[in-house]
Amino acid sequence: MAHRTLAAVLAGVATAALGAAYTAAAQDHSQHQSHQQAAFAHQAALAKAVADARRTPKNVARDRYRHPVETLAFFGVEPDDTVVEIWPGGGWYTEVLAPYLASGGGKLVLATLNGQLGGVAKLQQAQPALYGTLSTAVFPAFDAKANRVPDGTADAVLTFRNVHNWRMGYQRDDKQDYGPEAFKQMFAMLKPGGVLGIEDHRLPESASAERERTSGYIKASTVRRLAEAAGFQFAGSSEINANPKDTADWENGVWTLPPTLGLEDKDREKYLAIGESDRMTLKFVKPR
Repeated sequence: MAHRTLAAVLAGVATAALGAAYTAAAQDHSQHQSHQQAAFAHQAALAKAVADARRTPKNVARDRYRHPVETLAFFGVEPDDTVVEIWPGGGWYTEVLAPYLASGGGKLVLATLNGQLGGVAKLQQAQPALYGTLSTAVFPAFDAKANRVPDGTADAVLTFRNVHNWRMGYQRDDKQDYGPEAFKQMFAMLKPGGVLGIEDHRLPESASAERERTSGYIKASTVRRLAEAAGFQFAGSSEINANPKDTADWENGVWTLPPTLGLEDKDREKYLAIGESDRMTLKFVKPR
């Protein structure tokens, strides 16, 4: 009788354990499916933003080099995020991010040298309904009174082809490298768990580091060093924006290639055939 009672108890325990394991597995499967569905929905929203008829035609023509859907999906940008775009220039990525974030109730902050819209002002004037609510901030902010992005407010900080400028001391009379300070400020503006997405012209690791000061290219190892020194954790890289035809040793630096074509008509067809630069695409995370 005791053996039967023990066997029954053991059978009950085994059944309960199997039931719990099945429930946990079902929950995990359900969560995985939910995450997959969300990822598909976000990618569809990104594709819709890229296909938006309001985009500038010359920007659309560069999609084959810049891969906006794949790049933003790799960074994990979601439509309800608060996103800081560092130095948007003429607004190439702004044209994609603005409608994408508007579709999900997100917020786009443009961080520029002087806190003004710059080239994006033309977009705002032409399409106030889409760009009229953009926020602005100063970056990097060397003045304590500057309108900087408040600490801990961003879900994602994105910067495209800009880190090399900081390394070159762009817009500084002394040409001093201010990369460390720029990364420190980006780290501060992110929420714990927030993402830093970087795309930049890639200098081969075998090249002299001095070329980072003049060529417009920068080593991926330099970017990682700057990010990790500021407190970021490396979360991955992608070859989405790679171009093996780019040898990164051009007469006029990266500006030799399209879209700048700095040598104008000299060997124009050669450089058009090479295409835009070889670019690293790196993702970092602020620890929770």
